[in-house]
Amino acid sequence: MLRIGNASGFYGDRFDAMEEMLTGGPLDVLTGDYLAELTMLVLGRDRLKDPERGYARTFLRQLESCLGLAAERQVRIVANAGGLNPAGLADRIGELAGRLGTGTRVAYVTGDDLLPTRDWGPGVLTANAYLGGAGIAACLRAGADVVVTGRVTDAALVSGVAVAHYGWEPGAYDALAGAVVAGHVLECGAQATGGNYAFFREHDVRHPGFPIAELHPDGSSSITKHPGTGGAVTVGTVTAQLLYETQGARYPGPDVTARLDTVRLTQDGPDRVRIDGVRGEPPPTTLKAGLTRLGGLRNEVVFVLTGLDIKAKARLVRAQMETALARRRPASVRWTLARTDHPDADVQEEASALLRLVVHDPDPETVGRAIGAAAVELALASVPGLHLTAPPGPGSPYGTFESVPVDPESVRHVAVLPDGSRVPVLPPPARTEGPPPPLPDPDPALPEPLPAGPVRRAPLGRVAGARSGDKGGGVNVGVWARDEDGWRWLAHALTVARFRRLLPETAGMEVTRHVLPNLRALDFVVDGLLGRGVAENVRFDPQGKGVGEWLRARCMEIPEVLL
Repeated sequence: MLRIGNASGFYGDRFDAMEEMLTGGPLDVLTGDYLAELTMLVLGRDRLKDPERGYARTFLRQLESCLGLAAERQVRIVANAGGLNPAGLADRIGELAGRLGTGTRVAYVTGDDLLPTRDWGPGVLTANAYLGGAGIAACLRAGADVVVTGRVTDAALVSGVAVAHYGWEPGAYDALAGAVVAGHVLECGAQATGGNYAFFREHDVRHPGFPIAELHPDGSSSITKHPGTGGAVTVGTVTAQLLYETQGARYPGPDVTARLDTVRLTQDGPDRVRIDGVRGEPPPTTLKAGLTRLGGLRNEVVFVLTGLDIKAKARLVRAQMETALARRRPASVRWTLARTDHPDADVQEEASALLRLVVHDPDPETVGRAIGAAAVELALASVPGLHLTAPPGPGSPYGTFESVPVDPESVRHVAVLPDGSRVPVLPPPARTEGPPPPLPDPDPALPEPLPAGPVRRAPLGRVAGARSGDKGGGVNVGVWARDEDGWRWLAHALTVARFRRLLPETAGMEVTRHVLPNLRALDFVVDGLLGRGVAENVRFDPQGKGVGEWLRARCMEIPEVLL
C-alpha cells in the first residue's frame, strides 16, 4: 500500500498544513497543488517583474520548517509549486537543504512552458501544456526526495507517484484511472474532508484535516485523514469533490481518460471511503495547453442604496453614470443590483442594497480617473443616502484564460534528476494494433421515478448536495442525491429546462447535463457564465464557487416523502 497525503489545494492554502501532515501520522509521499488558471496569470506577472521568480514562494517558506521533518520521517514531497520556474525553485530548495544539512535530493520536471516555442498572438503572458505524471515518476525512480514541477495536471501529482511505486506501464489504463481519481479527490485539499461541503452542519469543520489516499497496486484506494483531525471523510464529501470541475463521465488527462461513471464509493469505516471499480481508456491524442493573456484594466464602483424606492434610486444613479460614461465609454460596462435590503430593518446595513458597476478597457484613464470622478461627483447630486463602499481607485490589470489543444510531439517533457542529468519523457509509443475500444457511453436510461404523491415547495438543498467551480469561462455544477429515493426523483426532476428556470442567469448559454448513476449525480456544465475566465473577474462570484449553493437555495415541488 502507498500512503499519499495532500497539504495544499491552491496557492494561499493553509500555511501550517504541511507541518500538520508530516507530524500527524505516517505517510510515504506528501503532495501539494499550488496552481490554477488564475495562479498562472499571477505567476506570469511575477516573472515580468523578476525573471528569477514565477514559482510559489509560499512553498519554499513552508519547507524552511518542514524539510528536516520530511527527511527525518522519510516522506517524499511532490508539488507543482514550480509554476513557471521549476528550475529556479529546485535551486532554492537545494540551497535550503544545504543550509539545513538534510542531504535532500531535489529533482524537477520541466517542458510545459510553451511560450518560447511559437507566436501565440497578442497579449499572451503564459502558455503551458498540462503534463502527465511520467516526469514525476522518473524523478522518484532516480531517488529524488523532493520533486517540483511546472504545469502538470493536478491528478498527475498522484498518478506519477503511483507509477514510480508500482511500475505500471502506460497501457495499464484501469490502474492509472484509479490513481487519477484518487488524485482528483486529493487535489483540492480539505474539500475532500468536509471543507466547502453542502451539509457542513453535520460535521465539525472549523479546522478540517487534509486528505490521504491509501493507494493499492490495482489502482483502488481508500480516502482517509490523520486520526484526531477535524472534518470528515464520507461518501458525501468524496462525491462532492469527485464532481468538482469535471465535465461529464469522461475525465481526460495526459496519462489516461478516467471513467467517472464507473467509480464505486463505499463507506469503509469512520473517516474512510473506499474507491474501486474505476475503468480507464486511452488518453486523448492531444494535450491541453492553457493560455493566459493580459486583457487590459478593470475597475469597480459599488454604490450603496438605502431605504425606500431602491429600484428607482438604481435607475437614477445608473442614468447619471451612463451620461458620464458616454464621454469616454469603456469597452465593457456591466451593472448589477444586489437586493441585500430588508423591509423595516433594525440595522441600517440590512436596509441597504448594492448597485455594482464593473468596467473593462485597455486605457487606464478610461477605467480610472474618469470612472472615479463621475462616481464621486454624484455624492451631493443624486439619490438620498447615496454613498460608496470604498473610494474609487485606478484600474487594475485583468486577464483571460483559454485552453487549446497541442500535439504531444511538440512538447519537450523533461525530468531533471537529482544528479542534474536530463531525461526526456516521451509520449506513449504508438500502438500498432490501435487503442482498445472505449467503454460504452453511460446508459441513458434513468432510474424508475418515484411514485406520485404529495409534494411541498422547498429548497432543492433540503434533499440534494451541490458543488460548483470554474472551467475557463464556464462553470460546472455537480448535484447529487443522498439516497436512492432522492436519486429517483432528482434524475427526472432536474432537467436542463428546470435548471435554466432555477438559475435565470444561464438563459442564452449552452447548458449540458451529464448523468452519473453510480454517484447518484448530475453534472451540469454552463458555458460562458464567467466570461473569459476567472481572471477577467466579470461576476460577483468570479470563480463560480457559489453557483451550486445558489441552486440549492432555489425552491422546487419536492415529494413529501423525501422531506
